[in-house]
Amino acid sequence: MIKIVLRFLLLLLLPVCAQARDTDSLRVLWVGNSYTYYNDMPDAVRQIAATQKVKLSCTRFLKGGERLSGHLKNKKLLAAIAAGGWDYVILQEQSSAPAMPTRQVAREVYPCARTLDSLVHAASPDARVVFYMTWGHKNGNRRPVPEYPPINNYEEMQERLKTSYLEMTYENDAWCAPVGMAWRRVRAERPDYVLYAQDCFHPSPLGSYLAANVIFTTLYGKPYQTGFTMGFPAEQAEYIQRVAQQTVLENTTLLNIKR
Repeated sequence: MIKIVLRFLLLLLLPVCAQARDTDSLRVLWVGNSYTYYNDMPDAVRQIAATQKVKLSCTRFLKGGERLSGHLKNKKLLAAIAAGGWDYVILQEQSSAPAMPTRQVAREVYPCARTLDSLVHAASPDARVVFYMTWGHKNGNRRPVPEYPPINNYEEMQERLKTSYLEMTYENDAWCAPVGMAWRRVRAERPDYVLYAQDCFHPSPLGSYLAANVIFTTLYGKPYQTGFTMGFPAEQAEYIQRVAQQTVLENTTLLNIKR
């Protein structure tokens, strides 16, 4: 009889314990595609955070190739946003959509970003929306666009992505996580470091590690050292951490990061 009572009490306590753990964490909602889920980048952010005694609870809505417009049709995502309680919502658009011609981006990308931002703040007024600036494809857009040459080489594609993500950031008074800017620096300084997967556009594990450090720095807002290296040599991991932190912390005005 005593055992039965104890089991019943334990079952009653379990939901309470789970809720306590959740409320003790910063709640992060990830909305994006394979650029986010490759190499389980959100978990890398969580593990970096843990080394700084920051607890993150991550919820993911990630689908390969998905655009923000597609996410707006996902009823489960809309319900999760409407439930509220988010501390950070990280939005990532499809890899080439923000690099397209300005009018096309203004028509197809910006309104969706604005709608998602509005939905988030309607349910979570204090949430911080973070636009995850991605990187240009290794050799320019993997599907060349003859009528729009800027997207067909890395440098100009990266510049278009940077401009569009910053526009989304300013328009919504959000923050920007400048992964693409850090990526560009690593490409220039350490061309021997492999940031791309073999397909020349998805991130390699090192590329995801760079993205994770940039995003964590954006959320954390100050310098840090972490022993979480994702298996990379210490010197390489320290370089990636340094570039990520400098890219964010030296550009807070550009990135609209206000604390």
